[in-house]
Formats: sequence, structure tokens, C-alpha cells
Amino acid sequence: MIVQEFNSKVLNKAKRLSAQVGNTPLVQIKNLVSKKGVELWVKKEWEQLSGSVKCRAAYRIFLDALQKGELTENKTLLDATSGNTGIAYAAIGSALGIQVALCLPENASKERKEILASLGAEIIYTSKYEGTDGAQEVAKEFARKYPDKYFYADQYKNENNWKAHYYGTAVEIFNNLPDLTHFVAGLGTTGTFVGTGRRLKEFNPGIQLVSFQPDSAMHGLEGWKHMETAIVPKIYDASLADKNSEVSTEESYEIIKAAKEHEGLLLSPSSAANIAGALKVINEIEEGVVVTVLPDNADKYSEVIKKIL
Repeated sequence: MIVQEFNSKVLNKAKRLSAQVGNTPLVQIKNLVSKKGVELWVKKEWEQLSGSVKCRAAYRIFLDALQKGELTENKTLLDATSGNTGIAYAAIGSALGIQVALCLPENASKERKEILASLGAEIIYTSKYEGTDGAQEVAKEFARKYPDKYFYADQYKNENNWKAHYYGTAVEIFNNLPDLTHFVAGLGTTGTFVGTGRRLKEFNPGIQLVSFQPDSAMHGLEGWKHMETAIVPKIYDASLADKNSEVSTEESYEIIKAAKEHEGLLLSPSSAANIAGALKVINEIEEGVVVTVLPDNADKYSEVIKKIL
């Protein structure tokens, strides 16, 4: 009875928390686009709980697990993360009184470590050389060893990852910009691209979906995956994209400079990479409305940003 009461209260809190998830601004990038007849619009995803696009998936994963009774007061949510999903889990867990444990590569930025600690998350550091792939393996092992202690969220396999964008991001974009012609996004867990792309194709099959990934295995685009050399997320749908292309870390860094100077935006490397990818698409078309997402801003990347700017 006590457990049921706890779950009911937490579930009600979680539903109220939805007001702080999604519904981010869609704004036009004007000064980086010189071609007439083409527009570039971006979703400022840091303007929601936890400060990144990952809030959407983390919230839906939490809510679904609570509704199914898979996550209770006696279980800790466990997952592997490069940082942003972990921060989202920790922020939601803190608000709901649910413990969160995260397998995090030890070379994650100082800001991310401090934020996670401040939110009360348990951090299990993993090899910096193995990145999020290594963190996933450690998380799987913990979940296997301690099934009564952990609810393993597994963001790379959890269907709620892409569904958060199918029911949220895509609908927000199409409602605000029904004449879009292209949707562009980088690949990490792939939830943003898969979920948003699937729904946009249902709204209008003519919308072109273009995915981007780093141009090499050794890159500086935190959260992105070089698919040929990484563990491919189970939720990834390789048949979805109309075109697949690449962005270099250097191109991303150049956009960080340009966005600050010409748009007044302080972007993370992954957000800048999405704009770099969108500009590549714009260079190949004569007219259209291109949309991408900006996963987060520069707040958690001060050491990298200082070197670039």
C-alpha cells in the first residue's frame, strides 16, 4: 500500500513536470544564410528543463517506467551517458525523489560532472578511451548483476527515446512551420533524427530527411556517433534518411565562431555541427525551408569554447 501511494504521488509530480519539457522556440538563422529563396530555422532545445534536447527522451523514459511500475522508490534509474541525458535524468530524478546512477566516461567536461553531482546523481566513471560505448557495457553489467536495485533505462534501445520526438519535436516543428522542405540532424542515440523524421514524413512525404555524423572515429562532437566504428543504437533506422552525410569537428568549430559573431548565439559543438550540416544542404538547393535542432548551448563546454573563441 505504501509503495502504491508513493508511486501515485510520484506519477502525479511527473505529469505536472511535463510543462517544463519541450515546446522550445523555433527561430530563423538569417545572417549565416546568404542564398535567396532558402531559409534556415533552428529549435533552441536548451530552453527547457535540464538545458538540452535530452530532456524530452529522459522525461518520456521516466514517465513510461513509472506508469508500468518498473521504476519505484526501491529502484534506481541506471543508464550510460555522455552527459546531457544524464543531466536530464538527474534533474527529473531530483524533482521526483527517484535515485539516478550514471555510467559516464571519465573525460566528460568538468561542468557536466559538477552539475550531476549537484543534482545528487551517483556517477560511475568509465574509460575515457571507450567513450559512451564503454559506458554502455558497464551499465549493462551493473544491470545484470543487480536487477533488484536498478531499472536500466538503456536510452540507446528504449523506444521512448525516438517516441519523445515523434510525439513532441516533430509536431512542434510542423505546427509552426508546415512548409518546411528539409529536416537535418546529427546522429548520436539517433532518437531525435528517427522520431522527428518518421513523424515529419507522415505529415508530408516530400520532406527530405538528411542525417549527419562525424567524418572520423576520433572527433570532438560530444554525443555524436561515427556509425561505422561505434555500437549502433538499437532504435536507429538506417532506411529513414533520404541522404546521409558528414561534418568535421573543424567545421563545427568554425560555426561556433560565426554563430557568436553574426547571430549572437553561444553554441555547443554538436549544435554548431547541426548548423554546419544544414548549411551543406542549403548549398545544394536553390529554394527551400531547412530545419534543424540545437541540442544545447555553450554553458557546459567552457574549456572547449575558450580554445575556439
